[in-house]
Amino acid sequence: MDFLWFLFALGLLGVILATWLRRRRGGIRLSEPGAPDAADPSAYGFVRQEELDIRMPGPDQDLLDVLDLVQRTQDWRAAAQLLAGTPKEGEVRWQRVQAFAGAASLELQQRPGEGGSWLRAWRAEQPKDAGGAAVHAEFLVQQAWRSSSVGSDDFRIILEEAREVCGQAGLLAPGDPVPYITELAVARGLAYTPEQFDQLWAKIIDRAPHHMGAHLAALHYWCEKWHGSRKDADRFATAAAARAPQGSLLAALPLFAVFEHLPDVVMVQDFFNTEIVSKAMGGAMYAVHSARPDDPMLAHVRHLLVHFLVRAERWSEAMHQLVHVDGHIGALPWTLSSDPAAEYAVYRALAVAGYEANGGSPATLSH
Repeated sequence: MDFLWFLFALGLLGVILATWLRRRRGGIRLSEPGAPDAADPSAYGFVRQEELDIRMPGPDQDLLDVLDLVQRTQDWRAAAQLLAGTPKEGEVRWQRVQAFAGAASLELQQRPGEGGSWLRAWRAEQPKDAGGAAVHAEFLVQQAWRSSSVGSDDFRIILEEAREVCGQAGLLAPGDPVPYITELAVARGLAYTPEQFDQLWAKIIDRAPHHMGAHLAALHYWCEKWHGSRKDADRFATAAAARAPQGSLLAALPLFAVFEHLPDVVMVQDFFNTEIVSKAMGGAMYAVHSARPDDPMLAHVRHLLVHFLVRAERWSEAMHQLVHVDGHIGALPWTLSSDPAAEYAVYRALAVAGYEANGGSPATLSH
């Protein structure tokens, strides 16, 4: 056993030394902010760290305006009106339901017993409103994961209630995949059997076969840390990418599968340039280039690409993703951090520094 620990330590030291030597041979060197040779993200028009919006992955001004109104007045009617006018078949409705639920959940966390009163009023005054039921179900899911320990009695009780509300929301809005997409998180938390999960997934596929958000939510279930394996997740992602229509972002799903199974400590030199990672990045890059510019899920893929491209030291490509997403950072991988803005800012600074170390400048970066 002591010999195995020695080999582990020796390998880790080798990776650290190789990284140090690579950076000494002309890689990037980060300077303290304000230093004369420090790379300056603001020179590229990037938003200051303290002004980054962590609520959404990309801009949705209608949603922001309504959220501001609802939270300022505690009147739910504007939210109901916005959701009523949001098409059921697209990705936007799912994102808006998540945003309203997240806002109510955060309010309740900040002001226990008071926060999110507008959602309670919405459900009490309009119990048959499909939008209110969908937001309530997502709110319960977020509360379970945010306020309870996974597997605890409280966690299961909240998720059981969420499952019941998902069913109500589904009956109120036939054809809407959102209640069933929300239930995917319930399936993960309550450990649905593969057969139960497949039955739920069939309801989603019948309503929205190419829904990127649904596939991302389902991917979690098949991951190694939940109820599947690395092989299961890869099979699910690869199959979805293979049957994706032209212009679909599902071609990027294998990159999300890779991300879900990243090792805590990368022991392989140039791991982010290995064949499996490079192939997944290639698929995601293809998806980004072929997708509609207004695809609401495009920002999700670009944010994950920033993470991988920076780790692979592909500075120019990372910068070209950053110019499209900077300002809104409510997406993986940043949202996994306790300080998403700080995490994103580090990667952005690395991209800028690496870009400039290889001859790039604001003048050479096309927007």
